[in-house]
Amino acid sequence: MEIGHSARIRIEQEMSVMAETARNPGPSSAPAAEAVSGERAGSDHEVEQQRRSGPLHTPRGDTTIEETVVQKLAGMATREVPGVHAMGNAARRAFSAVTDRIPGSQTNVSNGVTVEKGERQAAIDVSIIVDYGFSIVEVSQAIRRNVIRSVENATGLEVLEVNVNVTDVHLPGESSDEGDDAGKKAPSNRLE
Repeated sequence: MEIGHSARIRIEQEMSVMAETARNPGPSSAPAAEAVSGERAGSDHEVEQQRRSGPLHTPRGDTTIEETVVQKLAGMATREVPGVHAMGNAARRAFSAVTDRIPGSQTNVSNGVTVEKGERQAAIDVSIIVDYGFSIVEVSQAIRRNVIRSVENATGLEVLEVNVNVTDVHLPGESSDEGDDAGKKAPSNRLE
């Protein structure tokens, strides 16, 4: 699964504008340039102010947010949705199951989450396993709502898209990669 084409283009455009702004922070200071573009100098400053405004960029300083922060927020928001059994692919879940058994280790909440982030926008991919008996459509919609709300409220970033990749369905009675006793439990009667 990959970040959507339109989201990638918007994030790349945002990043190229930021790079251009860093290279050329303001209008040229040459007198000839000021004479030719006197009106434009004021509008360039206004555009720069608009570009730098927002909850993360204030006159008193800028806030930067690392991708790992967005990954963790998205991972926690996804795990809160009923019907999400686990996150990530099988190899990653197996590795996490081993590391979770180490005393003092922490659960990797960003497992199964990929983020592409610009300065003001983010696109998020999540890979999940759905519990049998839950509607994949409803679980996916709930994940999108929860991830968008959580990331936008916590970071101020605009979430352009949340792509949900369902890699498997966890059946009742299947043993779990997380080492629980699911294989010993009686099957659920959820779909009677």
